[in-house]
Amino acid sequence: MSLTSDYSMLLKIADEFGTPVYVYDADKIVSQYKRLKHAFEPLKVKIKYACKALNNSNILKLLKNEGSGLDAVSINEVRLGIKAGFAPSEIIFTPNCVGFDEIKMAVELGVQINIDNISILEQFGNEYGNKVPCCIRLNPHILAGGNKKISTGHIDSKFGISIYQLRHVLRVIETYKMNINGLHMHTGSDILDAGVFIQGAELLFDAAKDFPDLTFIDFGSGFKVAYKENDITTDIEELGKAISQRFIEFSKEYGRDLELWFEPGKFLVSESGLFLVKTNVIKQTTATVFVGVDSGMNHLIRPMLYDSYHDIINISNPEGKQRIYTVVGYICETDTFGWDRKLSEVHDGDILCFKNAGAYGITMSSNYNARVRPAEVLFYKGKAHLIRKRETLDDLTRNEVLIEM
Repeated sequence: MSLTSDYSMLLKIADEFGTPVYVYDADKIVSQYKRLKHAFEPLKVKIKYACKALNNSNILKLLKNEGSGLDAVSINEVRLGIKAGFAPSEIIFTPNCVGFDEIKMAVELGVQINIDNISILEQFGNEYGNKVPCCIRLNPHILAGGNKKISTGHIDSKFGISIYQLRHVLRVIETYKMNINGLHMHTGSDILDAGVFIQGAELLFDAAKDFPDLTFIDFGSGFKVAYKENDITTDIEELGKAISQRFIEFSKEYGRDLELWFEPGKFLVSESGLFLVKTNVIKQTTATVFVGVDSGMNHLIRPMLYDSYHDIINISNPEGKQRIYTVVGYICETDTFGWDRKLSEVHDGDILCFKNAGAYGITMSSNYNARVRPAEVLFYKGKAHLIRKRETLDDLTRNEVLIEM
């Protein structure tokens, strides 16, 4: 039985570690990683886990042990990766709108640099010439993704260098004799159509003709996972077959074998994560029956930020009579987790379980309303392990400096 459906184990975890609590199933993370690797056989695809999704050091170590590399978008993510045991050469650094000082820090640490604007490219060329290789992130102008807030490759996006500015890029590279060892794109998240990847791939393959020293091409990620029962998802096996066949053909056209990279985050960890909360109150108004829980958008902001759907189950009463509830949090905002949800009858004290909470849950959490962040638990080798303690009031005031008044 998987942890997702083992309600008795989840109730034990809630009892032992308290609520709210994030719980991750290590077996699910590993199985998703292996599935992705196998989908692109016979290519030796390199997976660079996008640690912005879930950056607990134990999760990073788990994926490193499986052979994963790391995708970092800030200098501190780079440092977390190195601290977790990744070699600098296994990390690609893809920042956006950072100062050049942060780029220099990453160079000093020895990671693969990925540049996404011409200004930084010029500064990089002026500083390093051909001494330090770098990758270029191109914006293919493809509108893709399940929500405009997570679409990153369209014409109005802040990410990447426009494919139409390629000639300018080439002039910069020639001026500074730069060493470009990779090309990168990322069109967005929750992409269903394998054709989107193929379309972007052809743009990168065409651009690659102007870069004779490439060692890899990076297609980012954006694979959609299931949030609802019978949800349509990215067919990884179909995508893998299509991309692999075309990549082999392109490598022959290019004149040598290149490495194929992907940077999945949500695909690897989302379905592994469960968020357990306790019911504080049942509040009936003239129009709605609310279930108020001991959490809020300070812990899981995705429903309010992205209108995302998370399946909610009353694991204290899974076989109870079905009723309609709106599940809300304890924050002084309209922090609704789910509107008009059919749940087994809920009572004060019942434990609710939010599915697909492994990605962008704890990493996007905050201390709004002076609320502390929850604990994290990893279910590993049949046992629940505490991997992050619940915060305390001292954590909220730790960096304050009191002045005389």
